[in-house]
Amino acid sequence: MSDVREPNNIVLTGFMGTGKSTVGRLLAERLSLKHIDTDQMIERRHGPIPRIFEEQGEAGFRQIERAIANELSTDIGYVISTGGRFMLDEENAALLSRGNRVFCLVAEIQVIMNRVMRRRSSRPLLAGKNPRERVEALLAERADGYAAFESIPTDERPPNKVVEDILSRL
Repeated sequence: MSDVREPNNIVLTGFMGTGKSTVGRLLAERLSLKHIDTDQMIERRHGPIPRIFEEQGEAGFRQIERAIANELSTDIGYVISTGGRFMLDEENAALLSRGNRVFCLVAEIQVIMNRVMRRRSSRPLLAGKNPRERVEALLAERADGYAAFESIPTDERPPNKVVEDILSRL
């Protein structure tokens, strides 16, 4: 008999453009679990994220994220893809780390830029003249927070290979 127990949920964190939503959907399908994308959940309930940032500021958006973390902390049987800063909030991380397995998807800066620039308009944190400079600054600012979680590289790897990597670690 094994003392190893299945996690209640699998939580994917990491910077924007690292593949959390795509990998989350595929992983949920492979494990016959439900998939939740916290950004999509927020948009369904509160409207487009750029509008939330415009009307309520980043602080208002982060408060919405905390309410979502609190709600999800009691759920079981999900793969949860979080927004890029979601698990860097200590309260969110404490709530969603308890009983769950958390993986941080990572990618090199150029891979991230190639991915996020396709949807730049939906990413309020990339507003401004030099998005690459902004991404570099945010990655540096968040590096220690992301390092707290088990890292899964997504560079130049199709999503199904990332899913296999996660499955091999469970």
